[in-house]
Amino acid sequence: MTIPRSILFVCLGNICRSPSAEAVMRAKLTNFLPDVYLDSAGTAGYHIGNPPDPRTIATGESLGFELSQLRARQVSLEDFYEFELIFAMDDTNLSDLQTLKTTAMMHANGRDMAKLSLFDPEGRSVADPYYGDEQDFEQMYTHLQQIADRYITVWQLDHQDSLAAD
Repeated sequence: MTIPRSILFVCLGNICRSPSAEAVMRAKLTNFLPDVYLDSAGTAGYHIGNPPDPRTIATGESLGFELSQLRARQVSLEDFYEFELIFAMDDTNLSDLQTLKTTAMMHANGRDMAKLSLFDPEGRSVADPYYGDEQDFEQMYTHLQQIADRYITVWQLDHQDSLAAD
């Protein structure tokens, strides 16, 4: 898998899973690939302009992740041209994104389109902790870190292979 230049993380409201995924990946990429552009968005516009859920921020900060500056936004057609890779947190998000991508393709005018995928390469959803308790938020972060670590490992190997080829 080629190292992406830009990644968008998407969940429903952009206040729990996707901002957490953005923060986790940002922290993990800081020393390896600090120039990868990361952002997050929601398929719905319920929380536009709001910070992540307070439980998302508190649990993230307890684990060393910074989320307090993030603000919710809704995914747009432009995201399909701006980002190389868009990661959905679950199948419903992915389906919504595929529908939106169909519209974006009609307006692409030759522009490259983002690749869509579930964030978890094993095809598992990242569980939404919104209606849960602190343990659900901790489990979400554990899952996100495991996924991010897998991508980082693959990207590091790809990076080493490209350096060896030069």
